[in-house]
Amino acid sequence: MTTPLWRTKPVSSAADSQTGLRRVLGPWQLIALGVGVTIGAGLFSLTGVAAGQNAGPAVTLSFVIAAVACGFAGLCYGELASMIPSGGSAYSYAYASMGELIAWIIGWDLVLEYTVGAAAVASSWSGYLASLLGGWGLHIDPRLLATPLTPVTMPDGTLATAWFNLPAVCALWGVTALLMRGVSESTTINTIVVCIKLAVIVAVIAACAPHISLAHYHPFIPQNTGTFGQFGMSGVMRAAGMAFFAYLGFDIVSTTAQDSRNPARDIPIGILGSLLVCSVVYAVFSMVLTGVVDYRAMANDPSPVATAIDVAGMPWLASLVKLGITAGYVSVLFGLLMGQARVFLIMSHDGLLPPVFSKLNARTRTPWTSHLMFAALTSLLAALLPIGQLGNMTSIGTLLAFIIVCIGVPVLRHRHPDASRQFRVPGGLLVPVLGVLSCGAVMVSLDSLTWIRLVVWLVIGLAVYFAYGIRNSHLCRRES
Repeated sequence: MTTPLWRTKPVSSAADSQTGLRRVLGPWQLIALGVGVTIGAGLFSLTGVAAGQNAGPAVTLSFVIAAVACGFAGLCYGELASMIPSGGSAYSYAYASMGELIAWIIGWDLVLEYTVGAAAVASSWSGYLASLLGGWGLHIDPRLLATPLTPVTMPDGTLATAWFNLPAVCALWGVTALLMRGVSESTTINTIVVCIKLAVIVAVIAACAPHISLAHYHPFIPQNTGTFGQFGMSGVMRAAGMAFFAYLGFDIVSTTAQDSRNPARDIPIGILGSLLVCSVVYAVFSMVLTGVVDYRAMANDPSPVATAIDVAGMPWLASLVKLGITAGYVSVLFGLLMGQARVFLIMSHDGLLPPVFSKLNARTRTPWTSHLMFAALTSLLAALLPIGQLGNMTSIGTLLAFIIVCIGVPVLRHRHPDASRQFRVPGGLLVPVLGVLSCGAVMVSLDSLTWIRLVVWLVIGLAVYFAYGIRNSHLCRRES
């Protein structure tokens, strides 16, 4: 007899759990969702931060390293998604393979990943909005564009202390309102926004490529400063850790199984398709960006693409690109906030969280309670924490989820060798093992403060589990 901590959810039960959500998403909409979430703050903001503080021009190499590690994890996601097409993503996979305690830990981790990720995206969006409006002669009070106690320069040149990031808060509540209208209507808008975003990327590459200075690529990997993570190969690896923030998209796709028409087939297509598109875009875009702007100038720049356009001296394009990027961030927030609510919905459906989180609005069939709660929590983080801290916290949560998914593949092959799999990872155990090793190597490169925050968050989660989840789990009730 297994202890309650290690009881597993039957694969058939995990795959067939019904939540009442409307199945309206097809493979192209899922790819659009993945691309929409993946191409956002990681590309338009953290590229500059990672180059300026950690990797220099070799940030392109960091994105390639992250893409390879994500590729291993993406293949593992594809197999588990075809086998267990449940909306809980890595949480559901862990519940069927490694037991309830591990499932709870990864579910709680996913909440951190999506919540902090949405806050980081909203913070970056605020910088682009200010740059866009500034080009039109409209200026937001600088004290409403940064986190508390941050020094800001007022229009008259005097120094002041920031209050909080107001535009970030407004963005989060606006996208939450869109999600609460219903998935079908929201995904249509998301697909349109993704097309606009891709057009902007093509325009930026075409406009900036002639202005690349080869001098900006030397040295390609700047010499380490003597501190781990500040340039050199350790800096490249730390930047790769930050880059995992950029690859949230295909993880988000796996949370939408209960919204998909044929999840066992379409979820793997959405995961692998979005990962392929975004890996190419990140490598090319980061190379162009660091070729146009000296990496040293981007260390604390929340909107490096806007800076690159200004350096290229194309004011006619600047406003158009900034407008496209500002609108494009909607699709990123859309996916992250949607993923948050879906994970909580499945966890509540399993009895590990109170039933209020699995209750749907009668008209729109959306989990309003979760949307409202996460909008409030994410708004608080976006208003108060700087984007660099938010990005690292998101990355470590993503890496932990990837590692558990990679472990889940061999575990389920051993425990359920005859279970139906519409997609199977090639190469036997090689890909899962490489996924664990590569994600683990990047994970250990992150700073100690990020690790401390992760541990604190997981300790809080374990307190919630032992106070509520372990006794109210539906598996516990079946056993009793």
